[in-house]
Amino acid sequence: MSWQGKRVLVTGAGGFIGSHLAEALVALGAKVRALVRYNSRNDWGLLELLPLEVLGAMEVVTGDLTDPHATVRAVADCRVVFHLAALIAIPYSYRAPAQYVAVNCGGTLNLLEAARLSAVEKFIHTSTSETYGTARYTPIDEAHPLQAQSPYAASKIGADQLAESYRLSFGLPVATVRPFNTYGPRQSARAVIPTIISQGLGGRTIRLGRLDPVRDLTFVRDTVAGFIKMAESAAAVGQVVNLGTGRAVSMAQVAGIIIRLLGGGREVVQEEERLRPEASEVMELICDPTKARELLGWEPQVGLEEGLEQTIRFVEAHLNRYKPGIYNV
Repeated sequence: MSWQGKRVLVTGAGGFIGSHLAEALVALGAKVRALVRYNSRNDWGLLELLPLEVLGAMEVVTGDLTDPHATVRAVADCRVVFHLAALIAIPYSYRAPAQYVAVNCGGTLNLLEAARLSAVEKFIHTSTSETYGTARYTPIDEAHPLQAQSPYAASKIGADQLAESYRLSFGLPVATVRPFNTYGPRQSARAVIPTIISQGLGGRTIRLGRLDPVRDLTFVRDTVAGFIKMAESAAAVGQVVNLGTGRAVSMAQVAGIIIRLLGGGREVVQEEERLRPEASEVMELICDPTKARELLGWEPQVGLEEGLEQTIRFVEAHLNRYKPGIYNV
């Protein structure tokens, strides 16, 4: 498919993956409508960090997915919808579960209905590997049972099922991307890798929660390539596709690599307030990327150390955006 001149909507465009996706789509020649959540400061989030010529090529609109009228306006005239907008911080979902349901379930419902009314060509829905919970087997394929171990995960399972229901009930051409842990430049300190880097740049002590959980880490450029391939593939409609490397790394190992890349001399301390409730902690997430490779021809290109080096350079250049002295929930 050709992206040249195709009008697309990216929700959550002011966020981490969303800003990278919007930037990549502009480079492909798409007419990008970037939806960011309204605020009185007219702050467009991470889109503000894009080169002016890239930002100027987008149509940035503000709104809130929980307002059904806003979703209708956002989708109007768009042929492809990339739905990334969500509340994502797991620790904050313990404090505000109702808000997660309202945004992640209710907001997704509003957007699906707007897309149905507009007869869009493709609706790319964003899931998360957190919907699998702690692995019953590894690597995790798309047939793995879903298990909500946090209000965040529960809200995303609900959103996934709503998206699938719109495909089955109304024929909406939905394809669901299920990324494993994405990292890279622009990620906020609510995620572990920027937390480690910003604390390591700001001092000699790095305060973390559990170090034994295992994750599959994918560089953001690779994740974005997976989103685009999902939209380009007619065979992806009705499918859920994992995006991950198939390689496992513990949080202790990640911290060790980052400390080495920073030149050493940092101490890791476990901090009580950063620990999740025992039964809520997801211990092991390792992707089986077979379906992405066979269906989409997608494979990650950026190795872990290369990706971490790029992330360190970004955080170092934007350290004022981080607050390494506090726990960013």
